[in-house]
Amino acid sequence: MANYAVVKNGAVENIIVWDGVRELSIPDSELILADEHTRIGGTYDGTFHFVVPPIPEPTAEQVAAAEAKASAIGKLQALGLNDAEIASITGG
Repeated sequence: MANYAVVKNGAVENIIVWDGVRELSIPDSELILADEHTRIGGTYDGTFHFVVPPIPEPTAEQVAAAEAKASAIGKLQALGLNDAEIASITGG
């Protein structure tokens, strides 16, 4: 058994475990023996390629929520609560 990439139009759509012997057909796709560079979402043009997508910028809502949480934590610290007590209240 080995890992095989399900490649459709040059894009890796899935990775499956297959013995390479039994009959297996996935419509409009090729099964290519995977290597250490194979990733779902990568490409295949004779070799596998994968570029890690950039981390998206936080949304305005996420920034506002983080600022509100930081403000609340600061207020709890000013009231004399310790880190463990604050973590039990804020969930983290």
